[in-house]
Amino acid sequence: MGGAPALDLPDPAGPVAGRVLIVIPTLNEAAHIADVLDAVLPFADRADARIVVVDGGSADATAAIVRKHAARHPRIALLDNPGRLQAAAVNRAVEAWGEGHEWLLRLDAHSAYPPDYGDALLAEAAQTGADSVVVSMQAQGEGGLQRLIADAQNSRIGNGGSAHRLAGRGAWVDHGHHALMRMAAFRAVGGYDERFSHNEDAELDHRLRAAGYRIRLTGRTALGYFPRKRLAPLMRQYFNFGRGRARNLAKHGTRPALRQAAVAMLAPALLLTLLVPLSPVFALPLAVWLLACLAGGLMIARSTRNPAGVLAGFIAGLMHLAWSAGYWSERLAPAPRIGRTAT
Repeated sequence: MGGAPALDLPDPAGPVAGRVLIVIPTLNEAAHIADVLDAVLPFADRADARIVVVDGGSADATAAIVRKHAARHPRIALLDNPGRLQAAAVNRAVEAWGEGHEWLLRLDAHSAYPPDYGDALLAEAAQTGADSVVVSMQAQGEGGLQRLIADAQNSRIGNGGSAHRLAGRGAWVDHGHHALMRMAAFRAVGGYDERFSHNEDAELDHRLRAAGYRIRLTGRTALGYFPRKRLAPLMRQYFNFGRGRARNLAKHGTRPALRQAAVAMLAPALLLTLLVPLSPVFALPLAVWLLACLAGGLMIARSTRNPAGVLAGFIAGLMHLAWSAGYWSERLAPAPRIGRTAT
């Protein structure tokens, strides 16, 4: 292979150092998987990379689309994922194909990637010596409700100022949206914990940091994320996010960050509304929440120059409420589902 890339982005037409295993977990991603494969194939050729799509039993045409691409491009392989979860998908791909690869690049099938995405990640790793390079993500809506959901997720009221939700300069972080990782680091800490359906990336980042590995949020590139198109799936997703965070904290015996603790208190606070027959004062949390949603919506409408953005503030409020409900459903479960581990 060639030498390490320069500090600036390498020429997209030139060679890229290091062998990369690209893993794409899928489950009913027929709408996006072809675009993702087409976007990453030029990089795979430059990086001498293997692309493994790990499918969790899609009921749509996902597998057929991947097989069609694989017939034309020998770098692509399709692998079954009986565990269905993304954590199991990546672990299975590494077990089957990881040998001889220096880097692991995880892609999401419901995202859009710039042409130099992989090159930028390798350049960041070469410049900084990072063991894991994570990225910021920008939600993209294709119209209607999905656009409002994307606006909510891109706003500070919706994402709480999470570093990987806000584009900016590179920085060392505790956690971010997973992209590029040294294969040796991934294997050294045991890969993903397959008991986590959500928040598995943050849980792995906890173990990486505890083992002395460094995580770098790059400012060189970012990805576009396609959120849920309807409120019910969105609420289920954030409910599971809350459950995953509670599991993560329980496993490692840690406390939630201040912003997470504040969101966690939302569901209990709104439950006080049930006591309104005893006193009107118990309606105060609901009133404050509704006013916060309205204020957030007005800010979103102003920043997006879209009057309908006011509704995005209430969508953000529903996201937080679902997260809080999921958090407490896990915390109050009769028996711990994830035991605490030493760190």
